Amino acid sequence: MTSESTSAVLVENRGNVAVITINRPEARNAVNSAVTDGLGIALHEADQDPEIRAIVVTGSGDKSFCAGADLKAIASGEGIHSADKEHRKWGFAGMVNHPISTPVIAAVNGTALGGGTEIVLASDLAVAAERATFGLPEVKRGLIAGAGGAFRIVAALPKKLGMEILLTGRAITAAQAADLGLVNRVVPDDEVVDAAVALAEEIAANAPLAVQASKRLAAGIFDGEVPAETAQWAANTKEIVAVFSSKDAQEGPRAFAEKRAPVWRAE
Repeated sequence: MTSESTSAVLVENRGNVAVITINRPEARNAVNSAVTDGLGIALHEADQDPEIRAIVVTGSGDKSFCAGADLKAIASGEGIHSADKEHRKWGFAGMVNHPISTPVIAAVNGTALGGGTEIVLASDLAVAAERATFGLPEVKRGLIAGAGGAFRIVAALPKKLGMEILLTGRAITAAQAADLGLVNRVVPDDEVVDAAVALAEEIAANAPLAVQASKRLAAGIFDGEVPAETAQWAANTKEIVAVFSSKDAQEGPRAFAEKRAPVWRAE
């Protein structure tokens, strides 16, 4: 077993499985630029390592898997994007638009709201702790789930159920997520990483080239891209520009911070 770490992301190799941990428990593992760089690079390096045959992504601590974007970092002008322009193509958290051949399993150890759920949607499989919750609450803040959530939630679930989660912004429990097929299984809180690693080891025991080819075919990955999503990402960018520059996008976070109901103006 080998391990290495950065301040924001930890990497531990357990045999043929890489366990990548978002390591900002004091910020509910919210994504800032350090997480984006650390997670994106860790995924890339694991995918290039012939000894790594499956990847587990989780969060540190016992409360949150990932709280989405770090709003404090955004407000301070720090931003949440990669410092490397070439790596920015990997999208939010260095992951949501980063197709790799190695299977990725999300070990959801706590709340996974907004960007946290979008990381789950970007993963191939997911194991959830009993305490985990999921949701895309952006519409409650005058925003949209712009890291793939808006189009992936309806692809991952029966359309009307995905639309309900997307348009209401309502959170769901781990048990509900399992019933809907958003996660593969729910396990006791203190077993979630071990359960995800066990699933990863079952995958890693198979022929690696066959597993990787099977994933690429299932996910529609061609030359490191997912052509079927190209138009959706382009539309996503256009909608982000329109919505995030609106007065409602300013009102939502302000009302949340002031602990009051927002007053929407549709402008």
